[in-house]
Amino acid sequence: MNFFRHRPSGLPALAALMIAAAGCSSADDAPSAAVPSPGGAVAELCRHLDEVLPQKVDKLGRRDPEPSSALTAGWGDPAIILRCGVSRPAKMADPEADGVEVNGVGWLLEQEADKSFRFTTTLRKAYVEVTIPAGRTGDGMAPLVGLAPAIKKAIPEGIAD
Repeated sequence: MNFFRHRPSGLPALAALMIAAAGCSSADDAPSAAVPSPGGAVAELCRHLDEVLPQKVDKLGRRDPEPSSALTAGWGDPAIILRCGVSRPAKMADPEADGVEVNGVGWLLEQEADKSFRFTTTLRKAYVEVTIPAGRTGDGMAPLVGLAPAIKKAIPEGIAD
C-alpha cells in the first residue's frame, strides 16, 4: 500500500505562501520613510548632505530607513528620521508657527498628534525634515544640535524653490 499516492492538493499552494511570506519579512525591522522627490538642484544638495551626515546623533548609531535612499537617514530605534528635499510645509505660511534656532540652523517646529516632533529647516536652499519620535523627545533639541554642522555644510542659506 502506498501512502503517498494521494497528496493533499493544497500543500504546494501552502508552501508557496510560506516562502513568499518569509521573503517579505524584514530581518532587521528597519524603519521606513517616504522618499521625497525634489528637483535636480535640491536632490544634489541632499546627496551632499547624505555624505556629511554624522554616524551618531544624540549617541544613537545610524540606522537608515527603507527604502534605501540618499534623501533619507535615520538614527536609533525608534528612529530619528531625516528626509531631505521635502516640500515646503503649509505651516510655514502661518505667522503664529513655532520656530527655533539651533546652532545656526532655523527650524519650524510642529508637534504631531502622537506626541512626536517634526522639525523642518527654514531659510535654506532645501527643506530638511527631522522627525523625533515621542519616546526620544526627552532629550529636547540634542538631535538637532548633532545635525546642524552637516546641514550648514551641505545646504546653503537661502530660500528653497
